[in-house]
Amino acid sequence: MISLSSDIKYIKGVGEKRAELFRKLGILDVRQLVHFYPRKYQDWSQEMTAAQCESGENACIKATLMTPVKEHMIRKGMTVFKCNFTDGETVIHVTLFNNKYLAKSLRQYNDYILYGKIEKTLTSANMSSPKIEEAEKNIGIHPIYSATEKLNSKAIGKVVKTALDSLPPFDETLDTDFRLKYGLASLDFAIRQIHFPESFENLEKARYRLIFEELLILQLGLLKLKSKKKNETAIHINKNYTKEFYSLLPFAPTNAQKRAISECIEDMSKEYAMNRLVQGDVGSGKTAVGAGVIYTAVKNGFQCALMAPTEILAAQHMDTISQMLSPTGIKIDLLTGSTNAKQKHEIKSRLINGETDLVIGTHALIQNDVEFRNLGVVITDEQHRFGVNQRANLAMKGNEVHTLVMSATPIPRTLALMIYGDLDISVLDELPAGRRKIRTDVVDTRYHKRIYEFVKKAIARGEQAYIVCPLVEEGETDLLPATQYAEKLAQNEFKGYNIGLLHGKMKAKDKDNVMTAFSDGSIKILVSTTVIEVGVDVPNATVMVIENAERFGLSQLHQLRGRVGRGSVQSYCILVSDSKSETAQNRLAIMKEYSDGFKIADEDLKQRGPGDFFGNRQHGLPDLKIADMLEDTETLTLCRKAADEILAEDYNLDLPKNKNLAQAISDMFRNSVSN
Repeated sequence: MISLSSDIKYIKGVGEKRAELFRKLGILDVRQLVHFYPRKYQDWSQEMTAAQCESGENACIKATLMTPVKEHMIRKGMTVFKCNFTDGETVIHVTLFNNKYLAKSLRQYNDYILYGKIEKTLTSANMSSPKIEEAEKNIGIHPIYSATEKLNSKAIGKVVKTALDSLPPFDETLDTDFRLKYGLASLDFAIRQIHFPESFENLEKARYRLIFEELLILQLGLLKLKSKKKNETAIHINKNYTKEFYSLLPFAPTNAQKRAISECIEDMSKEYAMNRLVQGDVGSGKTAVGAGVIYTAVKNGFQCALMAPTEILAAQHMDTISQMLSPTGIKIDLLTGSTNAKQKHEIKSRLINGETDLVIGTHALIQNDVEFRNLGVVITDEQHRFGVNQRANLAMKGNEVHTLVMSATPIPRTLALMIYGDLDISVLDELPAGRRKIRTDVVDTRYHKRIYEFVKKAIARGEQAYIVCPLVEEGETDLLPATQYAEKLAQNEFKGYNIGLLHGKMKAKDKDNVMTAFSDGSIKILVSTTVIEVGVDVPNATVMVIENAERFGLSQLHQLRGRVGRGSVQSYCILVSDSKSETAQNRLAIMKEYSDGFKIADEDLKQRGPGDFFGNRQHGLPDLKIADMLEDTETLTLCRKAADEILAEDYNLDLPKNKNLAQAISDMFRNSVSN
């Protein structure tokens, strides 16, 4: 008898060799197998005759094998098997490719179910590589699993069936009264019907139950996590210096900036440590919000740390914030990987002695030998570019410090609540006065000559331009890497112009030198990869040309476009693409139509899904096996309400009825946002 914790190899018919194939799918034990849900279903319940089918559509036909299966070797490695079936009215010619096992199993005059695309002629019909089952084994609705070359969907389904037949009823995670209140099927029904549904009605009930439970567990876990972060702190802001800070600025802050700073200061005045996300579109002024928080914290006697993902961005923050705060006597240091050993030693000494009020840096800030005398506030910029542990590591340099994270990746609020469930959220939803909408055009490579002339005119006006190339993987011969493209432009179209080159494989010092030269205007055209995507601020740059634009995600294109339009002069973004793909053309049309990052983020999420949107799961959100963050937002809202109700009655989930629910939360969060 197997249990949920049994190794996959102990299921009848699996063994060590096949278990290894399951492990490649991330399935190590029986529990993971039963939660490996089908990705879609085929409806074999509606049996038809060939005459009732439309040519070119998928059909499910009950038919009798009339002829022996004939084998033909086309070439080495390709064997074709041919035979004829009849549904009583029409002869169906069936062709199988390299499927010797199926071909040998077919018996003349036996009845079978054929499922697949049917192509019809006047007198007969053809099916190429249909799925074939013995007629009496037709289960109606067939599950289709994500498979591999050596482990197909049918084989996975067979093992799931064996496992489910061997398992006792599943222990319920939700209280009976709770299930009745929210109209939820039992867990045992849901798991068995999600794999082998007896009807589409049962499938829908099973899906709803499993989606609801997954989102409920996620919400409970995040709410618990958020409350854990509400630690009492001795770091209290006694006096608010915000008005004084505003008087230092050479511009009037937006209402959104004022609101965000106010929310931060209010948080820092309470007994619990602040954990807040400031989320804003490109150019919405997050740095000024960070500076406002820093100013009040320092004036109250605390040190601050600001961590950025790249040296370029850290140096830029240093420059921007120094202009705002240095005249007030606040001492600021920059600590990055390329800071020389002597300077590092001096900066670390000043931090531990309390001589430095604010340190701005990269991952170098979380090294063990970086210590503070009185750290009060930790700010991380572009949060999604850090692993979840890195934010915690910096915060641990102090004692229950206030934490502020900033992101220029706009995300729909519902999704933000899930991903940053341990944080309160402030949204910067307006741009500073004077910002002009960036004109965006989509063209193909036939326009290159006109684009280059346009760039030359901008340079003649004293402006600058970016030309961005996608990263080129080895073997992609149809694309020019940034290095070769820069050389081509320097030798031909822009001969005599000062062209700079920036890409990820350059040394940090070389990158900084190029960016400095571009910032001070000595480089007129910067050819770059997406290394400039985040934060680089050169107000004099007014033209952004993005080559092979179809190769970028929408949010990435929006981030790149945000590198221009930083000043008051009209700016332009030219998206160059020869792609005929409908998806690519739709994406680029969205870029031309919208300038609002939140709308673009919505579209990007719809097209790419949350995993690709954030990349490498750095956001630390647990994997969802069946729920969809975009499609199931109504259920998510309901689950948030349900989670609040459960915690209001039994915050620690100590009641017997919540025991299995507590275990499910622990299982989901074990490998994700546990810090």
